[in-house]
Amino acid sequence: MPQSPIRKLAPLATAAKERGVKVYHLNIGQPDLETPQEGLDVLRNIDRHILEYSPSQGFKSYRDKLVGYYAKYKIHLTAEDIIITSGGSEAVLFAFMSCLNPGDEIIIPEPAYANYMAFAISAGAKIRSIATTIEEGFSLPKVEEFEKLINERTRAILICNPNNPTGYLYTRREMNQIRDLVKKYDLYLFSDEVYREFIYTGSPYISACHLEGIEDNVVLIDSVSKRYSECGIRIGALITKNPEIRQAVMKFCQARLSPPLLGQLVAEASIDASEEYMRDIYDEYVERRKCLIDGLNRIPGVYSPIPMGAFYTMARLPVDDSEKFCAWCLTDFNYEGETVMMAPGAGFYTTPGAGHDEVRIAYVLKKEDLLRALFILRKALEAYPGRTL
Repeated sequence: MPQSPIRKLAPLATAAKERGVKVYHLNIGQPDLETPQEGLDVLRNIDRHILEYSPSQGFKSYRDKLVGYYAKYKIHLTAEDIIITSGGSEAVLFAFMSCLNPGDEIIIPEPAYANYMAFAISAGAKIRSIATTIEEGFSLPKVEEFEKLINERTRAILICNPNNPTGYLYTRREMNQIRDLVKKYDLYLFSDEVYREFIYTGSPYISACHLEGIEDNVVLIDSVSKRYSECGIRIGALITKNPEIRQAVMKFCQARLSPPLLGQLVAEASIDASEEYMRDIYDEYVERRKCLIDGLNRIPGVYSPIPMGAFYTMARLPVDDSEKFCAWCLTDFNYEGETVMMAPGAGFYTTPGAGHDEVRIAYVLKKEDLLRALFILRKALEAYPGRTL
């Protein structure tokens, strides 16, 4: 089981804080924006006398309400198509456990969200990575590159759209390319779409559920963590029109009894968050994205493509090894009592040596803090003994 590149340096950050160093957390997608008041009010005013188990598939009232939410994105579902999970992470794990046998293979574009690797190991499955590059903005390679990886053990393709960790948004052409592969080889398509609210270009959001002809092959992964700043309530969803997949997933849901009761109440109320709330959050991320990407690309030797969605970017740094550099920032460096914490890029790849000079940065801090963090990063790169440029 691999360590999380997002959290593995946490003990070093804790030790830095104990020494009195302020740490700017750019390593994890924990938004600092407020949870919708509608959700907080439900939590504050709960009038239940028993905090009981919920149904294993989640409350029907919440699933009914989600049907209306997805309809806004032209994703047409029934409540029976939706299973509530303990975060999007559990949805990915249950999808793998339900659809894959030990030894089966999943094709995943890399860099990829690191925990996908851990979930695949848990299911006994093997990841076959298909490379995307920072030079090409992490766009998908041609069909022929996918087909080189397909064999008798291939069972699925997994995508994250908009992408974590790159911020890339798949085009209609790329989504159609994936659809054709799924159809041709009768594969599952696992599609993690938790960042659909955060798309910063004129390009359309193409959900896996919009792809015609593969409806029974699609498993959509979702979560309220990022769109409502509710990471801690642990509410996600697994969505599929395939009844056999749902029956298999429900066995795992029953084994863990139920998704979080309080989390579902908060998530259900949060669907009623105002358009103004959602617009303000979107506008804030647009400003933060500009602030971060402009600032990174002004630092000598640093390069980051412009992310089109989510709130992450992969940046190339002029360092010998980004994991060493990220650890050094926490153990050996501070500027005026402050330092930065980032996620080393290699942890988002399965290909040995890939991402050794990259980091993932989450722009989840207010602009003043981002500007300060960028300044400190510049100072760290100037002082780092393993600088390469």
